[in-house]
Amino acid sequence: MADSQIHVALAGNPNCGKTTLFNLITGANGYVGNWPGVTVEKKEAKLLSDKNVTITDLPGIYSLSPYSPEEQCSRDYLMSGEPDVVVQVVDATNLERNLYLALQVVETGLPVVVALNMADLVEKNGDKIDTDKLSKKLGCPVMMISALKNKGIKELFEQVKKSAASKGQVPEHKFDSSIEDVLTHIENNLPASVSANKRRYYAVKLFERDADACKLINLTKEKADRVEQLVAQCEQDCDDDAESIITGERYGVIAHIIDECLTKAPAKMSTSEKIDRVVTNRILGLPIFVVIMFCVYYIAVSTLGGTVTDFTNDQLFGTDGWYVLGQGRDAYDAAVEAVGEDAADSIDPAQYGPYVPGLTTVVHDALVAGGTEDGGLVDSLVCDGIVGGLGAIFGFVPQMFLLFIMLSFLEDCGYMARVAFIMDRVFRRFGLSGKSFIPMLVSSGCGVPGVMATKTIENEKDRRMTVMTTTFIPCGAKLPIIALLMGSIIGDSSTTAAWISPLFYFLGVFAVIASGLMLKKTKLFAGRPTPFVMELPAYHFPAIRSWALHVWERCWAFIKKAGTVIFASTVVVWFLSNFGSYNGSFGFLPAMDGIPEEFMDYSVLAMLGNLVAWIFAPLGFSTWQATALTVSGLVAKENVVATAGSLLSVADAAETDPSLWTAFAGMFPTMGACVAFGAFNLLCAPCFAAMGTIRNQMDSGKWTAIAIGYECAFAWVIGLFINQFYNLLVLGQFGIWTVVAIVLLVAMLFQIFRPMPKHVWTDEDETNAASAAVSA
Repeated sequence: MADSQIHVALAGNPNCGKTTLFNLITGANGYVGNWPGVTVEKKEAKLLSDKNVTITDLPGIYSLSPYSPEEQCSRDYLMSGEPDVVVQVVDATNLERNLYLALQVVETGLPVVVALNMADLVEKNGDKIDTDKLSKKLGCPVMMISALKNKGIKELFEQVKKSAASKGQVPEHKFDSSIEDVLTHIENNLPASVSANKRRYYAVKLFERDADACKLINLTKEKADRVEQLVAQCEQDCDDDAESIITGERYGVIAHIIDECLTKAPAKMSTSEKIDRVVTNRILGLPIFVVIMFCVYYIAVSTLGGTVTDFTNDQLFGTDGWYVLGQGRDAYDAAVEAVGEDAADSIDPAQYGPYVPGLTTVVHDALVAGGTEDGGLVDSLVCDGIVGGLGAIFGFVPQMFLLFIMLSFLEDCGYMARVAFIMDRVFRRFGLSGKSFIPMLVSSGCGVPGVMATKTIENEKDRRMTVMTTTFIPCGAKLPIIALLMGSIIGDSSTTAAWISPLFYFLGVFAVIASGLMLKKTKLFAGRPTPFVMELPAYHFPAIRSWALHVWERCWAFIKKAGTVIFASTVVVWFLSNFGSYNGSFGFLPAMDGIPEEFMDYSVLAMLGNLVAWIFAPLGFSTWQATALTVSGLVAKENVVATAGSLLSVADAAETDPSLWTAFAGMFPTMGACVAFGAFNLLCAPCFAAMGTIRNQMDSGKWTAIAIGYECAFAWVIGLFINQFYNLLVLGQFGIWTVVAIVLLVAMLFQIFRPMPKHVWTDEDETNAASAAVSA
């Protein structure tokens, strides 16, 4: 350990509290990146109490068998020689499941300290764990801790430092004598270069016919044949395959350990089990989830979040300003009413109470006072382009903050794991695995990690289909679009607001379900969905620190994007919309002589928008403004609102309505066209960052093009349905595009409801399904 540096690997199953422990001991201020060559997340940070200790948080896994990228990365890192000690975090309330990974980590021969987490819950349940006996059985120190309550952490890392000074240990646990005889013979065939504490590990891996281990050991042909002969004979004697034999032996060891080390309290139904009888009920589970998500979006968008956003848009970033604690508001309103709205600008609001002007007003006044021309190039760029565009985005941060607070709480308390279990029953009916729900859940925060989360799906076809559909779920960046559409469609109608914003969320769910049904019946995605296995953690109140960090990370990611990508996009959009050609000359349009009030019709942005506007004419929005908003959304979904702020802040409507509702609604001829615009932008290809992630996960330009093309085509068709059927049913209009919409609807319904083709299930699928059933 050069320079007294200690490298600690943090390993454990999902939901064992490993992330809570990592955040607690490091402050979560570490480096977050990817393991070399893969998209599996890697976290590293210094121990808060000792900067000489570096913590590497390994992915949450169930075993070290290299069946997934996470397992491969974890095993490669452990065997790389870099970690000095491994802290194996174990959910003490579920020893049987968690000890399976712990045994494998101990077999690596590395110095290991087992941290029995959730000690407070063990005590609450009345159970008792004999840590001394458990330590002897495992052959390594065992410590009781509670990451949630910050108990036993100091003692844990005192033991970690002691163990790091050792050179590892030989595993103490033994299998059945017949299996041990074979393992002993395999050890005897290992090269002398394999250290004593690692000989057991490589013997087990050779028994399991682990290809990676075989490459590392590189036995001579004679010895390799001898090992294969020993394993094959053992398989014949046990009437089972080698890997299943080792799995059974490990669980046998675990059962023996639990019998001697764990004293369970008299059986009784836990609080979590009582709650699960309701929330995971076959009949009530899904409706409860719908109601909860409705409440989340209702609070975040329609009520509390909407109130704060209105203030941010109108008062903070707008031109209205506000009175401190409302003092003087009534007197000012009375004065405006007396002179009329047209003469309101002649009244100084500061005369009636402690008044704070809006940011746009402050910036404008400062520029003019500094000699900038009122309404000139610089004034327009700063106030309309930068402040107006960013203000339209930052105005939605309060809504996103509330949304992330509630979603993070549902994740951390354990409810979302139940939702994945509930959705597995639903998804399997539509050709998807329950594992597909996890990426979609993550996508509610951001599409990039949502797409990355698909790597846990082993079946290639299921994984590709999930990549193609997971970004249909509205992410945080789409929330401003939903809020803008809601305001444009309903205005101040609180009755309609109760359902309109959740409706856009469930539009994404519908898109996932419909796509799953259609795609699964094609040869590209035919096959049985992979079995879904997931451990349900006990319900608990989230650790405040971890909860706050999750919310902050999501909000900060959005703010950083707003300050970089969106800022640059806003300036570009301002330039394109304020510069153009008029009467044969190119320049700053507002300063040109004789330019009409609607000068942006002559802008570069208008010209570019008109080039592609024909594509969206059947959807009801063929104006260059709506087209420009749609194209800007492909860079970043937040750009839709930022671009609207930049475009409409020049118009009269924007000056009196900073929330953009009225001006935005005026861009569309009908409500059907407005809703079609929203549906297309919410369902079409995600932002550039997510597209890049799709390319990495697909690892194929062809499949990336298929994914992006399908998302855009599906979004266009849904927008077509909405606009054309609105025109037909509400306005009584019928045309050629109505016929096209009807034909496409019939084709979609046929694909959704037709029986599953015979080519879908192959013999391999049947075998895999049978194996999964046996394993379960």
